[in-house]
Amino acid sequence: MLHRFWRRTLAFIAVFFLTGAIWVMYSPSSYAYDNPELLPATPTPVVDLAKSLTSVQEESLVKDFEQFEADTGWKLRILTQYDRTPGRAVINFWGLDDKSVLLVADSRGGNILSFSVGDAVYELLPRTFWIELQTRFGNLYFVREQGEDQAILKAMETVKNCLLQGGCSVVPGLPREQWILTLITSVIGGVVCGLAAQPRNEGQVFAWQWALIFSPLWGILFLAFGIGPVVTRTSDWLPLFRNITGFLIGALVAYLSPIFSRSSPSQM
Repeated sequence: MLHRFWRRTLAFIAVFFLTGAIWVMYSPSSYAYDNPELLPATPTPVVDLAKSLTSVQEESLVKDFEQFEADTGWKLRILTQYDRTPGRAVINFWGLDDKSVLLVADSRGGNILSFSVGDAVYELLPRTFWIELQTRFGNLYFVREQGEDQAILKAMETVKNCLLQGGCSVVPGLPREQWILTLITSVIGGVVCGLAAQPRNEGQVFAWQWALIFSPLWGILFLAFGIGPVVTRTSDWLPLFRNITGFLIGALVAYLSPIFSRSSPSQM
């Protein structure tokens, strides 16, 4: 009986793997990793299979990318896809190399943008740049408000401008949501600084020793998270002025909070 059991088990396993192998061999072409028949016969730097771009936008990008490659040697390529993908066939189709940037737009995921970047590009635009670029323009909120075409256009325009200026460590520009976050961290840093500076001894006006002890905390909040992202992404002075003002107000309110907490005697 035991021998018969093992024979049936081995037969079941063999049938399982055989079925899986047949399914992989005869899977639809949409799941293929190399599907060159989806690519056009004539060379073009933009392959819009998902029809995310208008004809005017596509023609403008083609002319722009061809001129940019002729002037600088950098290859910019765009592939939009939805149900089917040419897969690795684009490597030979475009001759992708170390100086190539390929943007793939696919709306089936949570973020529609992904990038394939050559090694020479990483010397000017680090990996953190591409992560920030993807999250800024490829997120669902941006796509819902601006559209897939704007996500593609703005991302590639940013890449082109950064390559022209010799590289970028971060994505230029300060979105409103990111600025609000820097303002909040600046205010919190001010609150921490103000609380630490409250006088604790008789006759003391400013507890600079405690403010100095807590300086790593409020310094990181204010300088690293409040000021750093602003000055590295924009030359506009207004967000910087607002963050500094927020820090000072937060520090002043926290410093004077004991005075505010003293309630005056209630009248009977």
